[in-house]
Parts: sequence; structure tokens; C-alpha cells
Amino acid sequence: MTVTEETAPAARQVLPAEERHAAELAFLAAQDPGPRPPGWALTPRAVVTFVCGSDGAELTLPKRRAGLPTKLAIAPKFVGERALVERCVVTLAGERGLLLTGEPGTAKSMLSELLAAAVSGTSALTVQGTAGTTEDAFRYGWNYALLLAQGPTSQALVDSPVLSAMRTGRVVRVEEITRCLPEVQDALVSILSDRRLSVPELTATEDAVVSAAPGFTVIATANLRDRGVSEMSAALKRRFNFETVAPIADADAEATLIRRQAVAAVQRAGAAFGVDDAVLDALVTVFRDLRSGRSAEGWDVERPGTVMSTAEAVQVAASLGVAAAYLPGGDVLDLLPGHLLGVVRKDDPADHGRLLGYWDGPVRRRAEDGSPMWRRLWDLRGSLR
Repeated sequence: MTVTEETAPAARQVLPAEERHAAELAFLAAQDPGPRPPGWALTPRAVVTFVCGSDGAELTLPKRRAGLPTKLAIAPKFVGERALVERCVVTLAGERGLLLTGEPGTAKSMLSELLAAAVSGTSALTVQGTAGTTEDAFRYGWNYALLLAQGPTSQALVDSPVLSAMRTGRVVRVEEITRCLPEVQDALVSILSDRRLSVPELTATEDAVVSAAPGFTVIATANLRDRGVSEMSAALKRRFNFETVAPIADADAEATLIRRQAVAAVQRAGAAFGVDDAVLDALVTVFRDLRSGRSAEGWDVERPGTVMSTAEAVQVAASLGVAAAYLPGGDVLDLLPGHLLGVVRKDDPADHGRLLGYWDGPVRRRAEDGSPMWRRLWDLRGSLR
């Protein structure tokens, strides 16, 4: 079996990045034989190419390898500045912690998954931060049956994802780190500074201290909207390089991404994507106008408190596609206002009025300019009540 052949395990909704892009990862590992930091599966340059793509160019293997194509164009997976990705890769190559911050829905988690898959070959070593996350998630736990039978032994120790990453020299991901309580977050301070973890219960044994293998580091994510939930200590902040993931600046790039991900979501639901590009363009326009507080024409727009993220736009586009496939009848454009209302109502009830204000402003003015699509959206204003 070659890396390009598909296997057929039990169906899964979403494959991890290392499986979804296994063919590209194997190709890049063979294509770029340059120097790699200790423990890395790819060179830093190949990691950047994996995340950002090869700009449509086909890369060529230096020599033929069994099971691999001789040429392959690497598809872009993250829409954002290449310089941002390069800084992230340099941070990881220096074995320093990387913290990705930004508004919700800006693909921070996706970027961390792609980086971990490319650097370590796996994105599975992950801690999901919540208010209920305990220190065990960053340190270790115990198999209590063995603990009662044997006492504290290395066999009874249960590694956390962080400890597993330390032992194997891999990247561990900490999602929503500011959701963790401060005392839990600070379990990472000594790990990131000393690169070792003490196990006091195993004192006087060779397992009393676990030292990080070369290649170990941490990628954490934090939403800007969560500031103040559990503010990171100054000591922990100093052990991370901060990178802000901004919303997609280019409208065409955002529209392309939304279509691609919505098509994939509808296909996973067992249907073909049947939403016109014109409807998606309207969706993208509304999201970008409300997100920026200014329409494409330069008219002022009152921004809602809800984050009008690309991720939310993908969900709306996918919902429209599923509705068109399974509940056909009428124009799918007629469903757009209702889905937009569902998005803006998530945080602040006053956002309902802001969406109506947007309809009374840019939507009405575009309708008056003669656009049939915006005229239809203006006629649907009553569905927003």
C-alpha cells in the first residue's frame, strides 16, 4: 500500500491532520533532506510549505522513492501571512513555547494542529483547557487500582499529554489555556523553564525526574475575548512567544476558504453542495461588513458584540448547503437572514437591533442601487423580527 492509497477504517467525521495529509507529509519528508531540529519529522522549510502550500508549483523528489509520486503540489491549508507561520516555526525550532492568540474563529486551533502534525507527526497530544482542568492534565495521574496494589510505582503512573510529549520529544497542544485556573496554568512554568518534571512519589528511583527529550515544546491557544477569564501569570507569559492570528484580510481568499470548507462539511453530511457563488458572496460581504464596522462601499456599520468570524461564516454556508440538499424548495437565499440572526444572537441581545440597522443601511442602499440579490434580501427584512 502506498501513502496515496486510502484505507477504510471505521468511518470518522474528521481525520486528524497527520492522517488527512499523510501523502503530503511523507512527500515533504523525502523531498527536503536538509537539516532538521532534533526530533523533527520535517525541516523547518518543509513545515512552512506544508502549512502555506507551494504556491501552485509542483515540488520534485531528488530521487525516486517507492510509494511516492515524483512530483506533487502542496495545497495551502492555512489562509494567513506566511511570515506569521515562519515566526511560529522558528519559535518551535528554538524549543520555546508558542502562544497563538486572536479573536474566536481565526483558525488558531487549526494552525496549532497543522504545526504539531508537521513537526512531530502527530497532533493527538492535546490538553483542552477548561475551568475544570486539573494539574493532572499537565503533570501526571495514577492508575488507582495499581496504586492500591503496588504503591506508587512507574507502572502505576499515568502520563499526561504533556509528560508523553516530554518523554518522546514532541509538540503538545494546550487549547484555550486561559480557560484553566491560574494555579493549573502555572504547572507549565517549571516544565518550560527546567525542561523536566519531578515525580515526588517516586523519590529515590530512576523515574523520580523525567527530562524532556529534544524536540519537546508547547503550542497553546487563547482567545482575545477570554482575557480576564484566568489571566496568565507574568512568569508563564515570559516562557511563550506570542503570535496574533488575525482575521483573513483578503475577501477573495476568505470566500474561497468558506466555500472549500462548506463543501467538505456538506459532503460529510452525504450530499452535494448546491449553493450559488452569488449567495456565498453575499454571506461573505455581510460577515466582513459587520466584522469591520464598515461596508465595502465605505458606509459606517454598527459592529455587533458577537464575533463575525470566518468559522461562523463556514457554519452558515454549510447549513445553507445542507438545507438546499435535504430540504429543497424555494431560493436558498431566503434562508440567509434567519441564519445570520442565529449568529448575532449568541452573545448580546442588542445585536439583533444592530443586524436590523445593517439591513436598514447597506442592504437597503444596495437594493436601491438595483442589485436583484440585495433587493431580495431587503424584502426579507421582516424575517429578522
